[in-house]
Amino acid sequence: MSDGLLTVENLNAYYGSAHVLQGVSFELREQAVSIVGRNGMGKTTLCAAIMGITPPRVSGSIRFEGRELVGMSSYRIANAGVGYVPQGRRLFPSLSVDEHLRMSARGNGSKRWTIGSVYELFPRLAERKRNGGAQLSGGEQQMLAIARALVTNPKLLIMDEPSEGLAPTIIEMLIETFKQLEQQGLRILVIEQNLGVATSLAERQLVMMGGEIATETTAGELAGDPELQRRYLGVEPVAR
Repeated sequence: MSDGLLTVENLNAYYGSAHVLQGVSFELREQAVSIVGRNGMGKTTLCAAIMGITPPRVSGSIRFEGRELVGMSSYRIANAGVGYVPQGRRLFPSLSVDEHLRMSARGNGSKRWTIGSVYELFPRLAERKRNGGAQLSGGEQQMLAIARALVTNPKLLIMDEPSEGLAPTIIEMLIETFKQLEQQGLRILVIEQNLGVATSLAERQLVMMGGEIATETTAGELAGDPELQRRYLGVEPVAR
């Protein structure tokens, strides 16, 4: 059986002697995937391991289009077609919107995403293109973080807590944007605590507990089962 777009097998990750990820395995093919879980379950460590960000120290296998990523540097992983929107945006306060995009822009394959096309996707960024990262609202910063990843022209977009700290109206706008991107062929792996966002973006749901994939379920089952939500996530049920 051939690999999917992203195949993670028996992935272990360590910070010093702390064993954070413990035998994580999953595959992403055509469907978007959401990974949900409480704080401290290893979700951000998983992102760091996939993107080659050190620490952590990792063992196991992470393959993208059949190519082994473990041991590769972060910039080579990005050049291979993996885009990353980190938790907390991580923008440069002194760089303008336009400078962020020009610094990141590159073409892979068809060069679907250019600086001009992300300004069309996010008109607010075009209006603010001369403003520094620190001068943007939370929603604008998240738009810029997504746009910065898009201009690398990825085949897979990994997003770590994209809704964190955003107003509900901005979250709704981003959900519609992500759905549009997926319809255009971009594959998405989203890491989220917000169940409404996670279940809106992906039908396939993986639940992390204690550094492991505790269960796999669907958006409908997770959103509709309060006991499942309490057992694995420790939260009260949410409305979709």
